Amino acid sequence: MPADWLSEYLRGQLQRQGAESLARQLYRLLRELIREGKLAGGASLPASRALAAELALGRNTILNAYEQLGAEGYLESRHGSGTYVATLFDARSAPPPRVEQHPGLSQRGQRVAAGCTLPIGLNGAFAPGAPELKRFPHAQWQRCLQAHVLHPQPENLHYRHDGGLPALKQVLSQYLYLARSVRCRPEQIIITQGAQQGLELLARLLSDPGDVAWVEDPGYNGTQAAWRAADMTIEPIPVDAQGMAPEPRHHSIPPRLIYITPSHQYPTGVVMSLARRLELLQLAKQHDSWIIEDDYDSEFRYTTHPIASLQGLADSERVIYLSTFSKVMFPALGLGYLVLPEALVDPFRRVQARLYREGNYQVQAALADFIEQGHFARHIKHMRELYRLRQQLLCGTLRHALGDALPLSAGEAGLHLVAQLPDGFDEWELSQAAARQRLWLRPMLKHFIGPADRCGLVLGYAGVEEHDIRAAALKLAALLEARWK
Repeated sequence: MPADWLSEYLRGQLQRQGAESLARQLYRLLRELIREGKLAGGASLPASRALAAELALGRNTILNAYEQLGAEGYLESRHGSGTYVATLFDARSAPPPRVEQHPGLSQRGQRVAAGCTLPIGLNGAFAPGAPELKRFPHAQWQRCLQAHVLHPQPENLHYRHDGGLPALKQVLSQYLYLARSVRCRPEQIIITQGAQQGLELLARLLSDPGDVAWVEDPGYNGTQAAWRAADMTIEPIPVDAQGMAPEPRHHSIPPRLIYITPSHQYPTGVVMSLARRLELLQLAKQHDSWIIEDDYDSEFRYTTHPIASLQGLADSERVIYLSTFSKVMFPALGLGYLVLPEALVDPFRRVQARLYREGNYQVQAALADFIEQGHFARHIKHMRELYRLRQQLLCGTLRHALGDALPLSAGEAGLHLVAQLPDGFDEWELSQAAARQRLWLRPMLKHFIGPADRCGLVLGYAGVEEHDIRAAALKLAALLEARWK
């Protein structure tokens, strides 16, 4: 909304003789514009002095309204730049927010920076994707790590270009075969500095600017950021009860990359059916597309054995398996991996070594020992039992407080649940109110590229202590009840 339009609208709405103060009216009007998407995330607001002159108000009136909106999370100030609508309110129904101009950045840099929004509330209830860290076997990990820090192998201190420590790739290939039905030789594994670097490597080496990439909608924002940074054309594909569900119109331009989370779709939690898996494999073979299978948290399955990987079904070598240690170990470890078809191994290894250098080989050596000595498998088993307990506690508390008014996803796997809200419910307003109580609610709307076809919240429970889960769930129930009255 241009500044002069905004001023004109506010001038016509303000009641100068009303009982409500002008500062309060201005706060309420701006908040409604933001919540309705008429002022989109990233939009700049007029300077307080300029708006005061336009509305014939005192500058303190404008400042009071801005400060209240800032305290509630609707606005954010940028030093030397001005006041902007918080990027949290990037409503899909609103026009795209204006890309902030950063002096010195290229046009591509502007686009990349605009697409790299960062989450708030990384820890605590109900931050999605956060594992339990206090009960990690720190003593065993430190022993493995110290053995290689105190008595390092000289070659592990030098520049290397092996695509990862051979010993780690050896034990990892065995684990993947037994636990995830992934078929590969150790040499097909490339150890990366996290899954996000793996996504960037895939975009750099498998696509050209303008190539089409299918992504799940709703889906993982990190993939969307990586694909946009590579100037790919993102095609959002809806997700139904059987997973990614391409429609006939999507086949008009075959995709170069197809990104899926088939074993536990993020964020909905559905499992891709066998029929859909076979259809995607056939499509990839027909069009020389690459399927990127992100298997981010499938170790944590509670009702059945872990679902076998799509990579294990593939006979056309069009599937690349991607995963991370962030969920099963801890995020700061910063290690992930790709399982590549043999023809891709050498170029990926060389590009990774030249553009990124390789990850800490001493840490990789410690991780190889940690897996080989059985600590890794025992930790996964313990966490699976703990996360099941925490999920049951969350579900039980919410159902006791709200009954059937808040439907929850099946919770067959993973570190989060999805709570279904009524259509049209204001997820953003609820998440802001919850944040003031230190509850971190992720609106489903944040994961959509196209128009959202459902309303809900992504509730992480894995990294929250049992007594905190109960208290947080009761706070959430009270927030919802207040809005349903």
